[in-house]
Amino acid sequence: MVDVGKWPIFALCPQEDLKVIRKACVFGSGNEVLYITKNDEVFVMGTNSSGCLGTGDALSIIEPRCLNVLSGKRIVSLSCGSGPHVVIVTSDGEVYSWGHNAYSQLGNGSTNQALIPSQVSTNLVNKKVVSVACGSHHSMVSTSDGEVYAWGYNNSGQVGSGSTANQPIPRRVTSCLQNKIVVGVACGQMSSMAIVDNGEVYAWGYNGNGQLGLGSSGNQPTPCRIAGLQGIRVEQIVCGYAHTLALTDEGILYAWGANSYGQLGTGNKSNQSYPVQVCVDKERIVEIAACHSSHTSAAKSQGGQVFMWGQCRGQAVISPHLTHFSCTDDVFACFSTPAIMWRLLSVEPDDHLTVAESLKKEFDNPETSDLKFLVDEKYIHVHKVLLQIRCEHFRSFLHDSNEDVIEMNQFSYPVYHAFLEYLYTDNISISPEDAIGLLELATLYRENRLKQLCQQTIKQGICEENAVVLLSAAVKYDAQDLEEFCFRFCINHMTMVTQTDAFANMDSDLLKIFINKASKAGAFKN
Repeated sequence: MVDVGKWPIFALCPQEDLKVIRKACVFGSGNEVLYITKNDEVFVMGTNSSGCLGTGDALSIIEPRCLNVLSGKRIVSLSCGSGPHVVIVTSDGEVYSWGHNAYSQLGNGSTNQALIPSQVSTNLVNKKVVSVACGSHHSMVSTSDGEVYAWGYNNSGQVGSGSTANQPIPRRVTSCLQNKIVVGVACGQMSSMAIVDNGEVYAWGYNGNGQLGLGSSGNQPTPCRIAGLQGIRVEQIVCGYAHTLALTDEGILYAWGANSYGQLGTGNKSNQSYPVQVCVDKERIVEIAACHSSHTSAAKSQGGQVFMWGQCRGQAVISPHLTHFSCTDDVFACFSTPAIMWRLLSVEPDDHLTVAESLKKEFDNPETSDLKFLVDEKYIHVHKVLLQIRCEHFRSFLHDSNEDVIEMNQFSYPVYHAFLEYLYTDNISISPEDAIGLLELATLYRENRLKQLCQQTIKQGICEENAVVLLSAAVKYDAQDLEEFCFRFCINHMTMVTQTDAFANMDSDLLKIFINKASKAGAFKN
């Protein structure tokens, strides 16, 4: 959630228009933009190459013009090619495309340029599309039931059909993905990637620089699993022009492909045909960014630091460089060539407060509260009615209570503060260390969603020293997702984990279970 001030094209917008922008995408050569207002109106302006603004002609526009055909459609995903062509997905799961179409990348069955947005429906009827990714001249979408459809330019097999013939309409990508649930897609210039629900990554298309990560440089006409990521659960994947970045559930970054500008961040300019781990200042990474039109890479750490590398304003930065930015989007605004967005950008509203925002603002407000919790000699100010609405425990606990102050000794201040704040915000703000106590509270109070959030937070703090402690907590509080995560971490870092005091003092029953599971996973094979 950032502002658009660093993107030069927005200097053409009146100040009053900037205040209502909620989503935006700068594309093409950096001279075209589409933005969405808080009323779900869609506006475009710019040079209009290949009719990519969707206004019905190919004339440039220096003032924002409304696209009535898309207004009110609630765009949730957008991606653009190099022509450029534009493909969007709405909240209803519909797909619309327009712009350059010499390679059938619009999916409408022709190669005619389209000057206005039209729905892409062939083979997508009764399918709810949830995301889109475009390569230079091909397009790919994923559906709510985990299927992938692709169309357009296919000279290197990037459509995944098994041939190199261009694909004029959406075609389901099957082969190795036939019985898989795809949860994420990405496209390089002429390559395609998909993440499935178990964290495996599949790749296909052009591979001349090793950007498929298969250990070779031969093109791949159908999806192939990246064996170099065996045992690693990938959560996010992004593609540059000819390189790929992947982020694991442990916050570890991997890269492969072209590296002539240092875009892999490995400290050299040698291409890599298989995944290699990238060290980003010993920081846990929470977001990665790249765009198929550039050789720039970026990442954001758990601590909020933003790093960039690769081609940055003509310079080759071969290792992750710490910036002063607060979001990865600013890297592409200021240093990428061309300066276009790597995703549909969400913009921070600065005026009206929603109901959720108003409730968040009132948490721990002594001026409006009617109840105080005393924890570790500190007060937390809350509102009885909200606690009763949001939590079954408080619905009965506060039913006949007339107390203004309730002393709490069972949990620490950070834990209880985080719990009460969660009831106001639906989110938790707590360190991974304290999240174990919050997990205990969530289990006791039967707050299942809170329990899931705790597990996600605890995962972010795992290391060799505390892995066994976290595994024990996961077993104790029946946190199955966390238990599986901790077990896999222990297996992947077996040598270091078994040398810790926590492992030496592990409960005997848990140790037996651990050894049995580790044996089945092949941890003790020579």
